[in-house]
Amino acid sequence: MQSYAKTDAALARLTPEEYRVTQENGTERPGTGALLGNKAPGIYVDIVSGEPLFASADKYESGCGWPSFTKAITPAHVTELTDTSHGMTRTEVRSTHGDSHLGHVFPDGPADRGGLRYCINSASLRFIHRDEMEAEGYGEYLTQVEDVA
Repeated sequence: MQSYAKTDAALARLTPEEYRVTQENGTERPGTGALLGNKAPGIYVDIVSGEPLFASADKYESGCGWPSFTKAITPAHVTELTDTSHGMTRTEVRSTHGDSHLGHVFPDGPADRGGLRYCINSASLRFIHRDEMEAEGYGEYLTQVEDVA
Protein backbone atom coordinates (compact mmCIF):
# COMPACT_ATOMS: atom_id res chain seq x y z
CA MET A 1 0.00 0.00 0.00
CA GLN A 2 1.31 3.39 -1.00
CA SER A 3 2.11 6.05 1.63
CA TYR A 4 1.10 9.68 1.11
CA ALA A 5 2.58 12.64 2.97
CA LYS A 6 3.60 16.27 2.67
CA THR A 7 7.39 16.51 2.48
CA ASP A 8 9.87 19.36 2.24
CA ALA A 9 11.07 17.94 -1.08
CA ALA A 10 7.54 17.96 -2.51
CA LEU A 11 6.97 21.53 -1.35
CA ALA A 12 10.29 22.61 -2.92
CA ARG A 13 9.10 21.31 -6.32
CA LEU A 14 5.97 23.48 -6.35
CA THR A 15 5.72 26.53 -8.57
CA PRO A 16 4.89 29.79 -6.76
CA GLU A 17 1.25 29.46 -7.91
CA GLU A 18 0.98 25.83 -6.76
CA TYR A 19 2.43 26.81 -3.39
CA ARG A 20 0.06 29.79 -3.04
CA VAL A 21 -2.98 27.64 -3.81
CA THR A 22 -2.11 24.51 -1.82
CA GLN A 23 -0.27 25.97 1.17
CA GLU A 24 -1.76 29.47 1.50
CA ASN A 25 -5.40 28.60 0.68
CA GLY A 26 -5.28 30.47 -2.60
CA THR A 27 -7.55 30.26 -5.61
CA GLU A 28 -6.44 30.37 -9.21
CA ARG A 29 -8.29 32.77 -11.50
CA PRO A 30 -11.36 31.13 -13.09
CA GLY A 31 -10.78 29.75 -16.56
CA THR A 32 -6.98 29.72 -16.22
CA GLY A 33 -6.23 26.27 -14.79
CA ALA A 34 -4.22 23.91 -16.98
CA LEU A 35 -6.53 20.96 -16.22
CA LEU A 36 -9.85 22.72 -16.78
CA GLY A 37 -10.33 21.39 -20.33
CA ASN A 38 -8.56 18.07 -19.81
CA LYS A 39 -10.72 15.24 -21.15
CA ALA A 40 -8.13 12.44 -21.10
CA PRO A 41 -8.81 9.28 -19.07
CA GLY A 42 -6.89 9.03 -15.81
CA ILE A 43 -6.81 10.22 -12.23
CA TYR A 44 -6.05 13.46 -10.45
CA VAL A 45 -3.76 13.31 -7.42
CA ASP A 46 -2.64 15.84 -4.81
CA ILE A 47 0.35 17.67 -6.28
CA VAL A 48 2.03 17.62 -2.85
CA SER A 49 1.36 14.15 -1.41
CA GLY A 50 0.37 12.14 -4.47
CA GLU A 51 -2.76 10.79 -2.82
CA PRO A 52 -5.48 9.94 -5.37
CA LEU A 53 -8.33 12.41 -5.28
CA PHE A 54 -10.56 12.32 -8.37
CA ALA A 55 -11.15 10.15 -11.45
CA SER A 56 -11.68 11.45 -14.97
CA ALA A 57 -14.94 9.46 -15.09
CA ASP A 58 -16.31 11.81 -12.42
CA LYS A 59 -15.12 15.05 -14.08
CA TYR A 60 -17.70 17.20 -15.83
CA GLU A 61 -18.06 20.68 -17.32
CA SER A 62 -19.91 22.75 -14.73
CA GLY A 63 -19.21 26.15 -16.29
CA CYS A 64 -17.73 27.49 -13.03
CA GLY A 65 -14.21 28.06 -14.43
CA TRP A 66 -12.44 25.32 -12.45
CA PRO A 67 -12.24 21.56 -12.94
CA SER A 68 -15.37 20.01 -11.43
CA PHE A 69 -15.96 16.49 -10.16
CA THR A 70 -19.04 14.71 -8.78
CA LYS A 71 -17.19 12.72 -6.12
CA ALA A 72 -13.80 11.86 -4.67
CA ILE A 73 -12.10 8.69 -5.94
CA THR A 74 -11.38 7.69 -2.32
CA PRO A 75 -13.47 9.70 0.17
CA ALA A 76 -10.90 9.10 2.94
CA HIS A 77 -8.36 11.15 0.97
CA VAL A 78 -10.56 14.28 1.04
CA THR A 79 -11.28 16.31 4.15
CA GLU A 80 -14.13 18.83 4.23
CA LEU A 81 -13.97 21.88 6.52
CA THR A 82 -16.24 24.87 7.08
CA ASP A 83 -14.79 27.98 5.42
CA THR A 84 -16.20 31.36 6.48
CA SER A 85 -13.70 33.52 4.58
CA HIS A 86 -14.76 36.24 2.13
CA GLY A 87 -18.04 36.90 3.94
CA MET A 88 -19.68 33.59 3.06
CA THR A 89 -19.97 30.06 4.40
CA ARG A 90 -18.62 27.32 2.12
CA THR A 91 -17.21 23.84 2.48
CA GLU A 92 -13.47 23.78 1.85
CA VAL A 93 -11.90 20.62 0.41
CA ARG A 94 -8.38 19.61 1.51
CA SER A 95 -6.31 16.51 0.87
CA THR A 96 -6.20 14.36 3.98
CA HIS A 97 -2.51 13.40 4.02
CA GLY A 98 -0.98 16.37 2.19
CA ASP A 99 -3.25 18.94 3.87
CA SER A 100 -3.31 20.80 0.56
CA HIS A 101 -6.07 23.29 -0.12
CA LEU A 102 -7.89 21.89 -3.17
CA GLY A 103 -10.99 24.05 -3.55
CA HIS A 104 -14.60 23.80 -2.37
CA VAL A 105 -17.59 21.47 -2.68
CA PHE A 106 -21.10 22.73 -3.42
CA PRO A 107 -24.51 20.98 -3.41
CA ASP A 108 -25.38 22.10 -6.98
CA GLY A 109 -23.82 19.28 -9.00
CA PRO A 110 -25.67 16.88 -11.32
CA ALA A 111 -28.57 15.39 -9.35
CA ASP A 112 -28.31 12.08 -11.19
CA ARG A 113 -24.67 11.73 -10.06
CA GLY A 114 -25.12 12.55 -6.38
CA GLY A 115 -25.72 16.31 -6.51
CA LEU A 116 -22.22 17.47 -5.56
CA ARG A 117 -19.81 19.76 -7.42
CA TYR A 118 -16.21 19.54 -6.24
CA CYS A 119 -14.78 22.78 -7.65
CA ILE A 120 -11.01 22.18 -7.62
CA ASN A 121 -7.96 24.30 -8.47
CA SER A 122 -5.80 22.84 -11.26
CA ALA A 123 -2.76 24.11 -9.34
CA SER A 124 -3.47 21.62 -6.54
CA LEU A 125 -3.62 18.62 -8.86
CA ARG A 126 -1.33 16.42 -10.91
CA PHE A 127 -2.99 14.41 -13.67
CA ILE A 128 -1.87 10.84 -14.33
CA HIS A 129 -3.00 9.44 -17.66
CA ARG A 130 -4.62 6.00 -17.64
CA ASP A 131 -1.64 4.60 -19.60
CA GLU A 132 0.76 5.67 -16.81
CA MET A 133 -1.33 4.73 -13.78
CA GLU A 134 0.05 1.22 -13.32
CA ALA A 135 3.68 2.35 -13.66
CA GLU A 136 3.14 5.17 -11.15
CA GLY A 137 1.55 2.88 -8.55
CA TYR A 138 -2.11 3.73 -9.12
CA GLY A 139 -3.18 0.53 -10.90
CA GLU A 140 -5.82 -0.26 -8.29
CA TYR A 141 -7.80 2.76 -9.53
CA LEU A 142 -7.95 1.71 -13.19
CA THR A 143 -11.49 0.37 -12.70
CA GLN A 144 -12.62 3.90 -11.81
CA VAL A 145 -11.38 5.36 -15.09
CA GLU A 146 -13.64 5.23 -18.16
CA ASP A 147 -12.88 3.25 -21.32
CA VAL A 148 -10.99 0.49 -19.52
CA ALA A 149 -11.04 -2.70 -21.60
